[in-house]
Amino acid sequence: MQRVTVVGAGSWGTTMASLVSANAPVRLWCRRRELATEINARHTNDQYLPGFALEPSLKADGDLAAAVTGAAVVAMAVPSHVFRSVLAEVVPHLGPGVPVVSLSKGLEQGSHRRMSEILEELAPGHPIGVLTGPNLAREVLAGSPAAAVLAMSDVAAAERLVAVFAREHFRVYVSHDVVGCELGGALKNVMALAVGMAEGLGLADNSRAALITRGLAELTRLGVAMGGEPVTFAGLAGLGDLLATCLSPQSRNHHVGVELGRGRSLSEITDAMQQVAEGVKTARVVLELASEYRLEVPITSELCAVLDGGRDPQVAYRNLLGRSLRPEPERPG
Repeated sequence: MQRVTVVGAGSWGTTMASLVSANAPVRLWCRRRELATEINARHTNDQYLPGFALEPSLKADGDLAAAVTGAAVVAMAVPSHVFRSVLAEVVPHLGPGVPVVSLSKGLEQGSHRRMSEILEELAPGHPIGVLTGPNLAREVLAGSPAAAVLAMSDVAAAERLVAVFAREHFRVYVSHDVVGCELGGALKNVMALAVGMAEGLGLADNSRAALITRGLAELTRLGVAMGGEPVTFAGLAGLGDLLATCLSPQSRNHHVGVELGRGRSLSEITDAMQQVAEGVKTARVVLELASEYRLEVPITSELCAVLDGGRDPQVAYRNLLGRSLRPEPERPG
């Protein structure tokens, strides 16, 4: 199989690069050259994945042009807020017709664009896909069975790419619903912040289960309004990813929510983190999108009030409990 390039050496980018290395030659682009040196010499990424050994065949590179040139498939694993700028540097080195797959779960601030929309804008003529699902990097790297969805408008193209990403313990399903899969991955991060905050406040399992369920209804309403298919939000890219991110202490968004519930400030929490919690930036984008589509997003609204520093988490949850009741289940469209 021809070479695959993964752009971005955070925990998920490194995990996918190591995973794919068993299927094809892989080049992992690292923003910091010293990290590339570590991966090549020691087969580790101690900053993001301490204690894990990477595939010895994985090659890292601090030169983006060299990493991308000649690749048969490129996977973008950088955070949403730098996705556009990094992609702009990638595009000049892409070969004709090379598929580009987004591994990032977020929405661009200001434009409200999904990552696949940025790909379509900056890399026209290239097959575009989204790989998403309930995938915690450390568990996948440890070999724990997991599943993901590869969404492309051209399902036949997606089926050809499955062999690149799938492993015996990492099942990859195919979908044509790029919009729904991508929004499920982005919006669940917002709900994970809210559920983590409930945990930090000491709320019990019943409370968290209710919040997850109402969160699924909230993200499905917006996702369907934006063009996603309702069934997608009940699958791996929706409910599956939501559960993993809301309930696992490995989730960065869950961690930020827990610490907010315990009374720490957002800046104090994020300053101590080495990686990005996408839900923090996505929450405000969701609020703006909900206004555009004239939808109610009470969980996101209360969360944003907390993130902005003006509302106590206890007050936010009392506000949610005081809302008028709605039919259950809701119609998503």
